[in-house]
Amino acid sequence: MTAGVDLGPKAQAIGSDEDVVRVRQLVRTVAVAAKLSLVDQTKLVTAASELARNTLIYGGGGGAEVTVVEDGRRRGVRVVFADSGPGIPDLELALTDGYTTGGGLGLGLSGARRLVDDFDIQTAVGEGTRITVTKWSR
Repeated sequence: MTAGVDLGPKAQAIGSDEDVVRVRQLVRTVAVAAKLSLVDQTKLVTAASELARNTLIYGGGGGAEVTVVEDGRRRGVRVVFADSGPGIPDLELALTDGYTTGGGLGLGLSGARRLVDDFDIQTAVGEGTRITVTKWSR
């Protein structure tokens, strides 16, 4: 089924709730093409959905880029979320379970971090946030 599927980088702007849905769909499509297991697809899509929503709500919008990556032994999917929003003033606090500024459960960043294999966040107040996540095949 993946014959003919382009595994190159794919970008999606995030400026509305519909775009968050499009990011979910794109990540799922690429994860299937990369042959991630159903469990790993679900974990990655869940993390991507949360991070796309954060990009929209807290970052004021931005974008996501989805790429199939390989490290010589295995294949994975990397998703980079970037915004030019206000940044995260206290990253350590923001990564704490239960912390929320939006009245939710506070499982966003910390939950997304647990769902993926690699998680990197770069943020600066007034300069925005860039989060890179990768889920590797088993």
